[in-house]
Amino acid sequence: MFHEKLVVWQKSCDLAVQIFKLTASITDFGFRDQITRSSLSIASNIAEGIEKPTINDKKKYLYIAKGSLAELKTQLIIGERIGYLDFHSVKNYRQEAELIDRMIIGLIKKVESRQKTS
Repeated sequence: MFHEKLVVWQKSCDLAVQIFKLTASITDFGFRDQITRSSLSIASNIAEGIEKPTINDKKKYLYIAKGSLAELKTQLIIGERIGYLDFHSVKNYRQEAELIDRMIIGLIKKVESRQKTS
């Protein structure tokens, strides 16, 4: 369970919980389902990737997590534009998403550096 020690995984889990709470009252099931799935996918793919045995698999799943994070950021913007989410909440969660994005990039670089030394 090495992934549980990673701050990026912990922050991704926290963000998913916050997104679930933020969207709990949204009656548009399609939107709510999509944004919560995206938020869940980030931490899930970080965990799956880190636990994979090969460096290429690790990188693949970390890039999938990064893609899910991009989806989430897009859905936050759209949610604000259509009036489901308030500006201040979206701003805070986008900032947290940017931090997680930088952390995922750092983790990918770390994995890649291991590939070069192997």
